[in-house]
Amino acid sequence: MRLLKSTIHPDINCFEIKSLADNSANTNFFIRKATRAIVLKGESILLLYTKRYHDYSLPGGGIDEGESNIDGLIRELKEETGAHSVKDVAEFGLYEEFRPWHKAGFEIVHMQSYCYTCTIDDELLEPELEAHELSNGMFPIWMNIHQAIAHNEETIVKSDKKGLSIERETFLLKLIVSELL
Repeated sequence: MRLLKSTIHPDINCFEIKSLADNSANTNFFIRKATRAIVLKGESILLLYTKRYHDYSLPGGGIDEGESNIDGLIRELKEETGAHSVKDVAEFGLYEEFRPWHKAGFEIVHMQSYCYTCTIDDELLEPELEAHELSNGMFPIWMNIHQAIAHNEETIVKSDKKGLSIERETFLLKLIVSELL
């Protein structure tokens, strides 16, 4: 899969990343693999709005142990949006991030987001959101992609509660516009 972008959080130095790559790191890190779904209908795109962070993001999430990327994509789409009858899955690209990790046992997470285009049935079923997603005010929405980009860009500039993922999501939305619309 083609690499779309590789980012390193400013709190991580490039030496740490090089030492991870050549297995000489003294840093505790782990790899988190996730999928991201790109579902388009003209200039409308299926997104998740998260009230806590005031942002729009592609549906998707972590790939479970022993699960393929495609199976993870289908499961996450169903859980987060109620999407079903997922078809025409095609690779779009990989977005990787090196971020600080603040939970016990690790210092850095190497986040790998595998992005795929796909189609779904027009009717969305009831999402099966997790407790933290509900408490963050997350819900699926069809949104004009240009409006979603403008909204996220405004959040990046003005919000002190934005999450780390908004940079990734906004980059991906802009790339979708330039390559798929």
